[in-house]
Amino acid sequence: MYGGDEVSAIVLDLGSHTCKAGYAGEDAPKAVFPSTGVDDAVKSESESVMDSKNIVRPFSDSDKAKGKRKLYVGSQALEYRRDHMEVLSPMKDGVVVDWEIVDNIWDYAFKERLLIDPKEHPMLLAEPSTNTPLQRERTAELMFEKYQVPALFLAKNAVLTSFASGRATSLVVDSGGGSTTVAAVHDGYVLQKAVATSPIGGELLTDCMMKSLESKGIIMKPRYSFKRKEIRPGVFQTVDVDFPNTTESYKLYSQRIIASDIKECVCRAPDTPFDESAYANIPMTPYELPDGQTIEIGADRFKIPDILFNPSLVQTIPGMESFADTAPSVRGLPQMVIESINKCDVDIRRELFSSILLAGGTASMQQLKERLEKDLIEESPQAARVKVLASGNATERRFSVWIGGSILASLGSFQQMWFSKAEYEEHGISYIQRKCP
Repeated sequence: MYGGDEVSAIVLDLGSHTCKAGYAGEDAPKAVFPSTGVDDAVKSESESVMDSKNIVRPFSDSDKAKGKRKLYVGSQALEYRRDHMEVLSPMKDGVVVDWEIVDNIWDYAFKERLLIDPKEHPMLLAEPSTNTPLQRERTAELMFEKYQVPALFLAKNAVLTSFASGRATSLVVDSGGGSTTVAAVHDGYVLQKAVATSPIGGELLTDCMMKSLESKGIIMKPRYSFKRKEIRPGVFQTVDVDFPNTTESYKLYSQRIIASDIKECVCRAPDTPFDESAYANIPMTPYELPDGQTIEIGADRFKIPDILFNPSLVQTIPGMESFADTAPSVRGLPQMVIESINKCDVDIRRELFSSILLAGGTASMQQLKERLEKDLIEESPQAARVKVLASGNATERRFSVWIGGSILASLGSFQQMWFSKAEYEEHGISYIQRKCP
């Protein structure tokens, strides 16, 4: 119905950290941008605002009439510091809580990045394995009513990751920005009873890195807060710039970008559970901050990634007390995997143990695959042949959900699976639960 060269389906994966969008059949998404919005509070009638193309325009009557927040999305909007701007996330624990920001993100993806008319393209949307029927219906309503898409399909993240690696049955460990999910996939369907989630994701690890460095007296200056002046050839001086009306959320967002880069550059999962005394004399690794100062990072390189395996380590980091209440109930990755497999039928447990797939940005961390496999071999039944699989290419690992969607939507045999606009108008919105299991 929607195959062939005439119309290409669009694949959208809205994650808690980034949004990925592109054409089905391609090997990587065309657009990747932060899935956060900027709320620029209305100050006065004489003030100018920025439109969706990041071009400053004067206030219009429609802006005043709306009397609501002015939202911007996209990398440029977030890099451009404005007074009183708040950085907001539409997701909480992997589930959408602010549909207005999501609407803006989709609008930006279609009109500014992919430059398409959504009325002409069927949409395949990736959704969390824990998505509720209400969330799915809201997604379908927005796509059919606002964007007038000709057809839609909602596919579970874990299923798409499994398809991306060419498997119909596997255990998917998806560690993203906001959370980590372990889901068993059997014959292309998620086994809901065996889905395990944890609030530990890349953003929590970034916060831990930030707080740990701050406790050692290291100050991370956001890029907007200083200028580098050349006093003589090759020698620069840092001059602080004061912006008193910068919100706390934007300052935190800017610092998180730096802390996230430190985490990605120097961190690696330790071979054995982290022990403060064993790593006390570990060689330091230098890292140059944007303002020119070079810092040395020691045991934190191993301690931060080990939180994925031992969540109680969070309580040892100064400033992370807010997580202390939930830490005791959070399980480490190996426990989540074994717990999830044990909830499945005995017949498929052996197959799941031998095809554990790593996906998501946080799963791209060095040595994570080897450490998880080692821990699972120690804790799993002796008869189980444990095999943790992860693409050697970090891009494939990070975009595995999107790549799975791209493969699925381009298959000829998939074309009769679409939930069309005609079916939506005839059977109503609840019919999507039958069409997209």
